[in-house]
Amino acid sequence: MPGGPVLRSPNGLATAVTVLLSVVIAADLLAVFADLNMYSLMGRIVSDGAGAVSQAERDRGDSLNGVSTLLQILTLLATAGVFIVWFHRARVNAEVFAPNAFSKGRGWAIGAWFVPIGNLFLPARIAREIWNASAQAAPDGSWRQVSQMPLSRWWSLWIASTVLGRIAGSIYNSAEGADAIRQASAVMSASDLLDVVSAVCAILFVRKLSGMQHIKATQGPVALV
Repeated sequence: MPGGPVLRSPNGLATAVTVLLSVVIAADLLAVFADLNMYSLMGRIVSDGAGAVSQAERDRGDSLNGVSTLLQILTLLATAGVFIVWFHRARVNAEVFAPNAFSKGRGWAIGAWFVPIGNLFLPARIAREIWNASAQAAPDGSWRQVSQMPLSRWWSLWIASTVLGRIAGSIYNSAEGADAIRQASAVMSASDLLDVVSAVCAILFVRKLSGMQHIKATQGPVALV
C-alpha cells in the first residue's frame, strides 16, 4: 500500500553501526588512558608535592584529556545518527513481519530518543516489540520466545553508562585541587570503561536483531528446525 512499510535489508546499516561503535570503543579506550594518566599525575602531586610533576607533563595530560573528550563527542554523535537510522529501518521491517505488534507508530523509533525522561524507557519498549516481531515462529507455527538477553544487557549497560558518565563529568568539572582531580579521574575512567562494555553489547544486539530479520525475510516466518 502507498506509504506502507517496505521490507529492506538492515545488514548494510548494521555493518555501518558496528564499525562506528568500534570507533567509539577506540575513543573510549583512549579516554581511559587519559584518565589514568591524569590519575597518576595527580597522585604524584598529592604524595610528593606540586614540584613532582613538570608543567610540560601537566600540559600533555590536559591536551590528552581534551583530545580524547573531543573524539568521544564526535564519535558519539556520528554513531547515534546512524544507529537511529538503523533502528528505524528495523522497526519498519518488523511492521512488515507483524503489522499489529506495535503500540506506537513507526515514527516513534526516531522520536522516542528525543523525549526527555521518556528516552530512558520508550526506545527499550520499541526494541522489545521489534525483537518479538522479528523472531520466527516455531516449526509447528506456534509462538517461539527468543531470548532478549542481548537487548536487555545492552539497554541496562547503556543506561548505567549514561548516568555514570553524567555523574563523572559533574564531579570532574567541579573538582579543585590535585586530590579532587585524582578522585574524579578514577570515576571518569570507570565511566569510560563501562561505556566500552556498553558499546560491545550494542554491537551484539545490532548484529543479533539484524540477523533475525535477515533469516525471517529469507527463510520465512516459520523456523525450519
